Amino acid sequence: MRKVPKLFSPFSLRSVTIKNRIAVSPMAMYMAKEGIPDAFHLVHYGKFAMGGAGVVFVEETAISREARITNGCLGLWNDQQQHAFSHLAQTIHELGAQTCIQISHCGRKGSAQRAWEGNSFLNEANIAAGDEAWIPKAASADAFADGWTTPEAMTRQDMDDVITGFVQASSRAYDAGFSMIELHMAHGYLLQGFLSPLANKRSDNYGGNLTNRMRFPLEVTEAVRSALPDSVPLLARISATDWIEGGWDMEDSLALVEALKNRGVDLIDCSSGGNMVAGATNANITRGPGYQVPFSERIRQETGIKTQAVGLIRTAEQAEKILQKNQADLVAIGRQMLVNPFWAHHAAEYFGVTNDFDDWPQPYGWWLSKWAKGLNGLGEKVLPHE
Repeated sequence: MRKVPKLFSPFSLRSVTIKNRIAVSPMAMYMAKEGIPDAFHLVHYGKFAMGGAGVVFVEETAISREARITNGCLGLWNDQQQHAFSHLAQTIHELGAQTCIQISHCGRKGSAQRAWEGNSFLNEANIAAGDEAWIPKAASADAFADGWTTPEAMTRQDMDDVITGFVQASSRAYDAGFSMIELHMAHGYLLQGFLSPLANKRSDNYGGNLTNRMRFPLEVTEAVRSALPDSVPLLARISATDWIEGGWDMEDSLALVEALKNRGVDLIDCSSGGNMVAGATNANITRGPGYQVPFSERIRQETGIKTQAVGLIRTAEQAEKILQKNQADLVAIGRQMLVNPFWAHHAAEYFGVTNDFDDWPQPYGWWLSKWAKGLNGLGEKVLPHE
C-alpha cells in the first residue's frame, strides 16, 4: 500500500480536525459593501472548499467601521454582517472544509484605497467616487508613509474599546459557525503597530521596551481567549520580522510566541513585513519560493507551538517537503489558489492519494473521469496534476 503523504494526513487543534494540511491563506479582496460578505465571497471561498482544501481562511475582517483598511473590507460588528457570515461559514463547511476567520484592526494603515486603485492613501478621486475617509487610530501619531493620514494616538479608553471590539467580533464569528479564530498581528496593522518599534513611539507602559510593546496585543489575546469556548482553536498571524534595520525581528517574535502560547494561542501563522513600506506586503524585499518557511521552522522548533508556513509555496512537492522536514504543521497556499482553486485535488491526484477524480465533487468527478478516458483513448495522456 502506498504511504499517504503528510500533506494529506489529518491535523487537529483542540476539538477541530482538519482533513489535510492544506490551508487557503487569508487574502484581502476589498469587495465588501458595508462590511457584508455577498455573492462574490460565497463563490470565492466556496470554490476553495470544493477544491479540496482542509481549511479556508477568510480574509481580514474588521472589528468596527473605523477598523477597516479600505471601504471594501469585510466587517463583523453588527447583526446583518453576522447573518451573512453565518451563510458563508455554513457553505464552506458543507463543501468539506473547516473555516477560520481573521479578525483585524487596521491601525495607521486605515482610510486607504483598494489594492487595485493604487494601494495607497485615499485621494480626491476616490472620495468623489463615494469612498468615506476617516482618521485612523494607532499606537502613535505617526503616519504610515508620506501622504497618508496621520493617525490619532490611542488613549486607554480607545484601547479598551478595541479589546471589546475584538472580543465581540470573535464571539460573533463563533456564533456564525466559524471553526477557528485568527488574530491579525502582522503586516503593520494595529496590533503589530504596537509591537514594532518602527510604529510604536509611546512613552507610557505600552511603548519602549519589548515587554511594554507586547502588552496591548497580549491583553487582546487574553480577552478573546477568555471569551471563546475552550474547544475553539485560537490562532495568531504574526510578522516574524519587519525586514527593516531597527524594527521587529525574529528574536522579538520568539518572545512574543512564548507569551501567546502561555495565553492559549494554538498555532502561529508565520508571515512577515508590512511596516513602513507603502504598497504590497514585503514589497521591499526579494521574494522566492518558500522565502518565509524558515520563520515557521524556527518558531516551531524553539517554542514547541504549532505553525503554519506561508510565502510563495506553489507545488505539491514543495508543500510535502516542508511538512516532511517538520518546518510547519499546516501549509498555506495563497495566490497559487487564485490560479488554481482545485490545487488540493490536483495534489491528491499527483501523489496517488485519489485516482480517476474520485475525491472531487461527485458531478465533477463523473464528467472528468469520462473526459480523461476519452483523451487517453485518443493518445493524449492526462496527467493528474494538470
